[in-house]
Amino acid sequence: MRDGVSFDQLRTFIAAAEAGSFSAAGRQLGRTQSVVSQTIANLEGLLGVPLFDRSGRYAQLTPQGRILLADAKAVACTLNGMKARAKGMAGGLEPELSVVIDVMFPMKVLTEVAAAFGERFPTIPLRLYVEALGGVAQAVLDRRCGLGVMGTLELNVPELNHERLLGVKMVLVAAKGHPLAGHIRPIPALELARYVQLVLTDRTELSKGQEFGVVSPRAWRIADLSAKHAFLRAGLGWGGMPLAMVERDLAEGVLVEFVLEDAPQDGFILPMSATYRTDSPPGPAGRWLIEQLKTLASAGSIAGARK
Repeated sequence: MRDGVSFDQLRTFIAAAEAGSFSAAGRQLGRTQSVVSQTIANLEGLLGVPLFDRSGRYAQLTPQGRILLADAKAVACTLNGMKARAKGMAGGLEPELSVVIDVMFPMKVLTEVAAAFGERFPTIPLRLYVEALGGVAQAVLDRRCGLGVMGTLELNVPELNHERLLGVKMVLVAAKGHPLAGHIRPIPALELARYVQLVLTDRTELSKGQEFGVVSPRAWRIADLSAKHAFLRAGLGWGGMPLAMVERDLAEGVLVEFVLEDAPQDGFILPMSATYRTDSPPGPAGRWLIEQLKTLASAGSIAGARK
């Protein structure tokens, strides 16, 4: 087979197959029947196989044509996608969007926004990463991700800009068989210090020297939130968790919430912010994603989260 198959030939082939005749395909494409017939004949010559059986009143796909039609549609779809993506890039859209999300961020809203993103920007690949604490900022600083959604982390990094999105409700929990689970009244910090505290730790050096709510000298540091969740359910210690992640455990009695003495009246709220490098602000797709997160927060549709 010689090279030279064109997109126009594939488009004509697909139109003829779907329309049921060369004349119908011609009307659809704004061409005469003879032009359609000649275009398909040229394509058959390039491919070396007959695509249509012309022995009847209307041309019918041959067995080879039916097989190659699927290939033609796949190629046409790829080319159409490439053209749409190039058009978007020419208009300022990002070729892809890489986002790193704080592990504490509610997965419900993440999936909701991702679904809406796929509909709004079908030609832009979305790459999502999940990190804890300094891992979000590090990915943005290293330019591995253009946009981050991170929790409170006291960083003196002028390279990063922040936009407040929402606050995630945090709760202190322990397994139902843990000694702390039986307390009805608010618990003093000195009492909590008697037991193992499960603490999410940072894989980076950005939060080195900072402690986030650590009150027990018997702290077990875990770099994975799912592992911390499993340890809590197993009764290996107590710790703070996003309410959205443990709501089912609390409802089923697997975990029990308790209150720290002198805790804020509204409980512990973990602020979440969009972050990006000041020298690389988000493009249209990234800006849309940020505004979508703000809209969802304003609508109060995020379990365990507040504006």
